[in-house]
Amino acid sequence: MKLSSWILFACLSLPAFAQQPQNAIQRAQQRTFTVATIPQPGELLTLQQAIGQSVEKNYQVQINRQQEQIARNNYTKGNAGYLPSLTGNLGSNGGLQNFRQTYLDGLSPPREARGVFNRTTNLGFNINYTVFNGYARSALYTQLRQLLQVSSVTTRANVEATIASVATSYYDVVRQLQRLIAFSQALDISRERLELARANYEVGTRSKVDFLSAQVDYNTDSAALLSQEQALRNAKVLLNTLLIRDPQAEFAVRDTIIVRPDLQLAPLQQSLMTNNPLLATAVLNRTLADINLRLANAQQLPVVTAQTGYNYQLVDNQGGFGIRTGRTGALTYNLQATIPIFNGFNLKRQIQNARVSTLIAQNQESDQRLQLQSALTQTYQVYRNSLALLNLEIQNNQLANQNVDIAYDRYRIGNSTFVEFRDVQRNAINAQTRLIEAEYNAKAAEIELLRLSSTITQELGQ
Repeated sequence: MKLSSWILFACLSLPAFAQQPQNAIQRAQQRTFTVATIPQPGELLTLQQAIGQSVEKNYQVQINRQQEQIARNNYTKGNAGYLPSLTGNLGSNGGLQNFRQTYLDGLSPPREARGVFNRTTNLGFNINYTVFNGYARSALYTQLRQLLQVSSVTTRANVEATIASVATSYYDVVRQLQRLIAFSQALDISRERLELARANYEVGTRSKVDFLSAQVDYNTDSAALLSQEQALRNAKVLLNTLLIRDPQAEFAVRDTIIVRPDLQLAPLQQSLMTNNPLLATAVLNRTLADINLRLANAQQLPVVTAQTGYNYQLVDNQGGFGIRTGRTGALTYNLQATIPIFNGFNLKRQIQNARVSTLIAQNQESDQRLQLQSALTQTYQVYRNSLALLNLEIQNNQLANQNVDIAYDRYRIGNSTFVEFRDVQRNAINAQTRLIEAEYNAKAAEIELLRLSSTITQELGQ
């Protein structure tokens, strides 16, 4: 009866046993989490959500938008001097007097009064208008428009830089999480090896040195996993800081790093020359330098101003001498031309400096264009090289995993030493780490290309 029960139990257990992976490496890989399955505290944070929060709350972007609003408020014809100024004035003065008067001729009797009220009231308005100021008014209005455009472009540049920083930081979190998974898998393999070494040592088929070496390697992998957990926390703190929220806020990521392989240099260069905000700012600064030269030249021409006004005066004198009451209305005007003749050669100096400033602005524009083109070319080379490395590391990672399977089987049956297995395992960890780094580097280069070409808002900010 006991024998039949044992046979029945063995038959029932055989299918379940057959479903379990025989290789310890396979068991370790099955226990290891993936980016999609690893437990993560906090709510899911997508890349689009992260970008939206950062652009909305970023302090520098808010400052830029407020400065842009100031520039928009300043861009008016009144601020440029096209409109006249109108002022009004109202004044009233008076007093209570007590007086006693006697006269030299002795014919008139003395006069005496108390509480006499005297008042004089003035009411008027004046209009001032600059008829001509050497075309400075037109130049100033153009300058205000250019300053508004500079402010708008600066805001766009900071928005694009913020999107790039958030995207790079987000994928860094994904990278650190992938590294954590890789180190966790390495630790599981070391645990399988440690259990095997302990069992072999206890039955006497392996030396204690083998068992102790397995213990040391297991501890080393445990320390590496702890360090990687700290690296993941640091990456999350950095991303939380960019999102303007509590640095310790927990969140989960589910996105994997998927690199675009189809970016071409020529369209990126064309977009850079057309849309890059840093280059646009350099062009606008050169235009502003030309406007400053126009303003300096305008000081050589006459300035014609016109003023007109109307004033009304009311006099009420209760003293009984002089004018008792009076009403006066007067319309006045004044037309004046001011012609600069000599001011110690300061005007000549200002014009010369303005010309030099235009040359500086031209050189700065050319330098900015060259620097951006150089940065785009270098980043594109990094991008292409990273793609090539990524394809190579994918193959290396597959080969390294197969090599670990073979090496463990050889180590298990005693055909290789623990040193040989550890070397194979270390190579596999390095291959997986290089694969993760190649993915991240390619993605970071892709994000920088999108930023330089000023297409990042359309690609990532949707």
